Amino acid sequence: MSESVATDTTAPGSLFVLSAPSGAGKTSLVRALLQADPGIEVSISHTTRPKRPKEEDGVNYHFVTPETFARMQKEQAFLEHAEVFGNLYGTSSAWVAQRLAAGGDVILEIDWQGAEQIRQRMPEAVEIFILPPSLATLARRLVDRGQDDPDVIERRLKEARLEMSHHGHYDYLIVNDDFDTALADLCAIVRAERLRKARQEVRLHPLITSLLDPSGG
Repeated sequence: MSESVATDTTAPGSLFVLSAPSGAGKTSLVRALLQADPGIEVSISHTTRPKRPKEEDGVNYHFVTPETFARMQKEQAFLEHAEVFGNLYGTSSAWVAQRLAAGGDVILEIDWQGAEQIRQRMPEAVEIFILPPSLATLARRLVDRGQDDPDVIERRLKEARLEMSHHGHYDYLIVNDDFDTALADLCAIVRAERLRKARQEVRLHPLITSLLDPSGG
């Protein structure tokens, strides 16, 4: 009896990890990437941070109480979790695994602490770090967005130096000076990862089989 040949040409998706200091434009880049590429989804983190004006639960974050977050930690429900500016953030393991298994690409907006956890658990993840063109530009962006008072901005700038000191652990570096150029760079990374041999051999299995068929079929 001949062995059956698998016909499933769905390759597992890729997990992209995107980190940046606060104010570098990470969220704006991800939003633009999602509009340009319907094949990628952003993982919505759980957080204990208070909801800001115009934010929506389940859209920007899953806003939960510290008690709920602690219970989820105990149940090992997070792929990664970290404390940032006194608030807790975590990524659902089950949701990410489900999307990747279905062939979807997922992008995580997380800090260097979360990226380290991902690096240990999923070394195949693609890690990208966004840098500002200068500290002066970063400070101006933090002021211009009008979300924080001067003390918080000063703290964010100090945290930014710590965040950026971990850039060397990432696979790709993008400088967000010109937004359109930075977005094009981000889109190029996503496309390049989709063209990797391991994924293409699964997707193109019928074509490759026919091309190598000695009978010419």
